[in-house]
Amino acid sequence: MKIKLKRNLCLLLLGFLSFAVLGQAYETAFDALLKEQQDSSGPGKVVLVAKDGEVIYKKAFGKANLELDVEMDTEHVFRLGSITKQFTAAAILKLAEEGKLSLKDDITKFIKDYPVHGHAITLEHLLAHTSGIRNYTNLPQFTAEVRKKDYNPEELINFFKDGPMDFSPGEKHAYSNSGYILLGRVIEIVSGKMYGEYIDAAFFQPLGMKNSFYDYSSKLIPKRIPGYQKKGNTYENSDYLSMTLPYAAGSLVSTVEDLFIWNEAVMGDFVLSTKSREKAHAAQVLNNGKIIDYGLGWRLGNVQGSPSIKHGGLVNGFTSNALYLPDGRIFVAVLSNCDCTRSLDVLASKMAAIVLGKPYQWKEIELSNKQLEPYKGVYESEYEGQKMISLQDGDLMYFNRGGSKSKIHPLGKDQFRLGNSLTVLQFKRNSNKNRASFELKGLGLPVKYDRTSSGTIPTLKAIQIPSDALERYTGEYRFPSKFVFVIVREGNKLYGQVGRDKKEIVPYGENKFFAKEIDARIIFSLDNDGKIIGLTKIQNDKMYAEKIK
Repeated sequence: MKIKLKRNLCLLLLGFLSFAVLGQAYETAFDALLKEQQDSSGPGKVVLVAKDGEVIYKKAFGKANLELDVEMDTEHVFRLGSITKQFTAAAILKLAEEGKLSLKDDITKFIKDYPVHGHAITLEHLLAHTSGIRNYTNLPQFTAEVRKKDYNPEELINFFKDGPMDFSPGEKHAYSNSGYILLGRVIEIVSGKMYGEYIDAAFFQPLGMKNSFYDYSSKLIPKRIPGYQKKGNTYENSDYLSMTLPYAAGSLVSTVEDLFIWNEAVMGDFVLSTKSREKAHAAQVLNNGKIIDYGLGWRLGNVQGSPSIKHGGLVNGFTSNALYLPDGRIFVAVLSNCDCTRSLDVLASKMAAIVLGKPYQWKEIELSNKQLEPYKGVYESEYEGQKMISLQDGDLMYFNRGGSKSKIHPLGKDQFRLGNSLTVLQFKRNSNKNRASFELKGLGLPVKYDRTSSGTIPTLKAIQIPSDALERYTGEYRFPSKFVFVIVREGNKLYGQVGRDKKEIVPYGENKFFAKEIDARIIFSLDNDGKIIGLTKIQNDKMYAEKIK
């Protein structure tokens, strides 16, 4: 009996020891990731990681208030931005479960005077961003002055409702805050409560989310912190935004701990029924059969092959990300008080991958031009259009025709990493061992691209031109549209410049240059005396410009 007791005690102690060792390993890895990108004297972040319903890491980095020199704390309250959409979507689904509305209801059932231009726009279209209603935050009239004004929901809807549709409902997926403004108003009409009041009564209070609120500017919210933006290398207070404007699309505030409580409640079916939750987390399908990486208020993707359910947020002064992997019950929340922090999805995914036991670790290999040449070509997806892969100065470059180029780095046989992202191109060969297709695997749903026979992709290799010989190409060139393109020289390099935008161009032949960063080539024209008189820009199409200066 004593021997058995001692044995069980030893096993228990070994269990605690292994958990402690594992916890220390997580902490070391997470600290390294965060310190790699965190300015200790700048705006900060709070991070929470949980596994199997238990918090395994919670830390704060940087400053909560730059002017008062206050350190960040894990209990600080942040603006969530578009993570708010999870709560709005859950409210609509909850009201549907109660029989007070249907996801198939037309929005005119609730907002009688909404002009739908002959289309039937349902609540489900709004939830999935497939309504075709133009995003009001992208409208030119959404100016800095407008962003300072308070609007009630009806006034906000009037701000965008008479604009044209971008497409027919269900035809495309295009992120639209306007749809969630309409959903917020529907919640108010159906429930008889203000949006913020309904969310508080339906979710925050019952779940014990004591540090989550609608962001009323006049309300005293304990531990709410200010947000910042970055201009050049300098931080400054974020531009003012009336929080009546994000409304049901982005006006909630919370903490990482409360987001963890929320995620546990949603995934445990304490907020919605299993059926409703599964519907919210299922990829939506467009009219043409294309599957999109969005459900109803949640975005879908993967981390190292494991499905992910997530959402990010960006609002004046703040960025946010909350990610969940059902495999392993792994949850990560990252909140930042600077809208300059744009890679939280990548950070959260890296942290989740570590807990999953599949950290993102790549080792690049060297391939010769001869080995890289066969990957060059035009590839096409059924729904996503074409992608180009070219060979440029010994590197494979990936781009949309006429768009920005990204280097793809060889990792192994037929496998490449896209830039510094977490996206991999995995090539497949046909029976003749030729590269016939590749699958793009990133943080979203995988997309397959097949090689086409259309178009040729030139191999570009830089040549050397004496610095003083570059001077002859400099000057101003005018296109027929009166648009002026400037070629400037800096040392031994040439740049094409439009306003402040400047891109390096590199010689690859006599009077021929290619842009390093975008899919564009320039061929200079000479007269009989060898004087430069113009140029032809090849980018999507050909355009000639006359040299005027």
